[in-house]
Amino acid sequence: MIEEALANSEVPKSIDVVSDGQEAMEFLHQEGRHRDAPRPDMILLDLNMPRMDGRQVLNKVKSDDNLRTIPIVVLTTSNADTDILGSYNLRANAYVTKPIDLDDFNDVIRRIDEFFGQIVVLPKHR
Repeated sequence: MIEEALANSEVPKSIDVVSDGQEAMEFLHQEGRHRDAPRPDMILLDLNMPRMDGRQVLNKVKSDDNLRTIPIVVLTTSNADTDILGSYNLRANAYVTKPIDLDDFNDVIRRIDEFFGQIVVLPKHR
């Protein structure tokens, strides 16, 4: 769904999708089958993932000197105050609740892309 929402974007990009939190960390550390993985410009992170949940991934990324500058947008179904506060306490850069409606979801993805891809200035990769 995210790929479809970004298809009409003016900013060229590639999207890499992983199936769980453990694979996310392998991707970020360029391990195993991800040894040639590019460093992402941004991470869209769901809190509810198998093997290692999004909170654990968020904590590991933001605690890693080589990864902590990658912006992380938590994009999840939860609007629970504990999840929102917990994510920001773990240094999430933004927290967005996934809309149920497909058009609304596409709009949210386009807005995230516009903000992080065109408006803000991000640090250069190390």
